[in-house]
Amino acid sequence: MALRFTSEQRLDDGVLEREFTLGEIPGILWTPASTPEPGPAPAPAPAPLILLGQPPLGLRKMYPRLVARARHAAADGFATATIELPGSGDRPRWDAVDQARAELRRTVEAGEPVGAELVDALVLPLVARAVPEWQAALDALLSLPGIGGPVAYSGGVISIGVRLAVVEPRLVAAGLFAGSFVPRAILEEARQVTIPLHVLLQWDDEVNDRQAALDLFDAFGSAEKTLQANMGGHTGVPEFAGDDAARFFRRHLK
Repeated sequence: MALRFTSEQRLDDGVLEREFTLGEIPGILWTPASTPEPGPAPAPAPAPLILLGQPPLGLRKMYPRLVARARHAAADGFATATIELPGSGDRPRWDAVDQARAELRRTVEAGEPVGAELVDALVLPLVARAVPEWQAALDALLSLPGIGGPVAYSGGVISIGVRLAVVEPRLVAAGLFAGSFVPRAILEEARQVTIPLHVLLQWDDEVNDRQAALDLFDAFGSAEKTLQANMGGHTGVPEFAGDDAARFFRRHLK
C-alpha cells in the first residue's frame, strides 16, 4: 500500500505533524524538531520509531492523548506514528465488531460475566485485520527519509500488541496497556513473545479483569518484562507512569 501525505503542520514545540493515508487507512506521523548546529548542517541520523497503538475510538477522539504521547517521544528524539483501526473513526463500519461491542456494553451494564465467546468475537477479528495493516504501515514509514530503526510499539489494544510482537521481527520492545479483554488464543501467543516489555496496569480498573491481566503478564516469554501496577481506575493513570515508560523506550531505542 502506498503512503500519501495529506496535510502538514509544525507544532509549537517544533514537532512536525503530517497526516497521511496508507491506501484507504488514515494515519498521522510525528517527527522531532531538528536542532540547527553551527557550520554546514550534517544529515540528521534517522530517528527511531514508536508505533502508537490506540483503542478503537477513532483518531479524532484520541488525538489529544496521541499528540501528547508523540510530543513526549519527540523530546527524546523519537518519531511516532499511528493508524486508524479497522471499523473505527472515518473508516467503513464493521457490522460484526459493532454487534460484539454492543453486546459487550449490554453485558457489562447488566453486571453479567463477559464470556470467552464474546471476547473472541470482539477481539480476534480486529487483531487479524489490524496487525497486517500495522506491518504495511511499518514498511512504508521505514522507507521515508529520516525514519529508521529500531522500532517499538506502545499502548493500544493489548492483543494487537501481543500478535505484532510475535509476528514482526523489526520490533525490539513494547510498552503495553493492560486494559482490554484478552482471548485465550492471545494468551497462548504471549508465550512466544521474547522482546523486552513494559506493561502498565491500573489496579482498580473498573472495566477489565485484573487477574486476566496478571495471567497475561505471567504468560509472556520475555526474559525482560516489567509490570507497573498503580492504584486507580481505568482513566486514572498517574503522570509519572508515562515518565517510567519513556525511560523504558530510551533504554531500548537509543
